[in-house]
Amino acid sequence: MLQDTFDLMTLGAFVAACGVTLVAGFVKGAIGFAMPLIMISGLSLFLDPLVAIAGIILPIVLSNLMQVLRFSWAEARAAIVEYWRYILIVCVMIVGVAQFVTLIPVQTFYLILGVPVVALSLIQLFGVRFHIPPQRRRAAEWGVGALAGGLGGLTGTWGPPTVLYLIALETPKAKQMLVQGVVYGLGSISLLAGHLQSGVLNLVTAPFSAALLIPAVVGMQVGFWMGDRLNPDLFRKITLIVLVIAGANLVRRGLFG
Repeated sequence: MLQDTFDLMTLGAFVAACGVTLVAGFVKGAIGFAMPLIMISGLSLFLDPLVAIAGIILPIVLSNLMQVLRFSWAEARAAIVEYWRYILIVCVMIVGVAQFVTLIPVQTFYLILGVPVVALSLIQLFGVRFHIPPQRRRAAEWGVGALAGGLGGLTGTWGPPTVLYLIALETPKAKQMLVQGVVYGLGSISLLAGHLQSGVLNLVTAPFSAALLIPAVVGMQVGFWMGDRLNPDLFRKITLIVLVIAGANLVRRGLFG
């Protein structure tokens, strides 16, 4: 069985995957976002898309649980009570949509991966803001939650829509971090469950995903340490520009092979 895992990729590809994960972990630790976007766009450049998705699952679960554990149970419970509709639809959509990833042709999958990476990165890069009035909040919870969960089930990333949603509600910064932590933590468990069911994460791909936990944690710890020494706005913009370029390359592969 372990030999089957080794057959998924060359040693060079595995080393490259560790490098991508190390960078993704560093960015996550330094500025608190973009780990799934960096991993899925980076790994998909040299791995089969389904192997890339399998690889990101366990690092995403661990990093998001680490984020949740920074808050108390009382804080997390309050966030769940207030945002339960959004959290529910995100988790349900992640599990449901994840079941269809194995049915998607490879070139189409590159488009599915690339287009959201480019679009969401550009939205954040240019600071596009939306506003949701209080009377439309319930409809927005279901609608944006379904979009975020659908993207999560397909690509492993539901963070950017969540951030845009919270900003549109004019959620205070400290509360945003709390809600993001809860949504990411519960969503990552749903992603794990969904891809155990879909077969993407299995006895062959799980050791690869587990191996990426090491560079993910190392990168996050370095990112935590370096976070106060970086210009967060500049670093964020550079990260988003790199993501746009990587996402555009995925779109190119989806269109032209």
